[in-house]
Amino acid sequence: MPDILQDLPINAPIDRVFEAVSCPAGLDQWWTKTSSGQPVEDTDYSLGFGPGYDWQARVTHIVPNREFELTMTVADQDWIDTRVAFSLAARGDGTWLRFRHTGWPSANEHFRISSHCWAMYLRVLRRWLEHGERVAYDDRLDV
Repeated sequence: MPDILQDLPINAPIDRVFEAVSCPAGLDQWWTKTSSGQPVEDTDYSLGFGPGYDWQARVTHIVPNREFELTMTVADQDWIDTRVAFSLAARGDGTWLRFRHTGWPSANEHFRISSHCWAMYLRVLRRWLEHGERVAYDDRLDV
């Protein structure tokens, strides 16, 4: 099975990065249009990406300020049962983020598009945390 893997430094404290990747208010700044849920293992998240894209995920792993993982439960077919995960490590005054989206059924067109989109979304995450730059949801893949 193919996986999407990204590593990047973020010049922000690890607790801020963790909050941005695990809490709905943070996710809405860089990934989702609207989200809800609690960063607690075995709880469900609602992940809204606009009309017709009301997805769901379950928190399947969490170590505060270190690791957060969602398993997709309601989404496009290719995303079902895939895992979106973040591992964090302190690096100087900042954070090293290791991202992975694992369990894809094949390296099809949707996988290729999602690989590009994740790189773009992670760039928006970093710009928001480092510079306070806010990007409207509809513009996030164009920055």
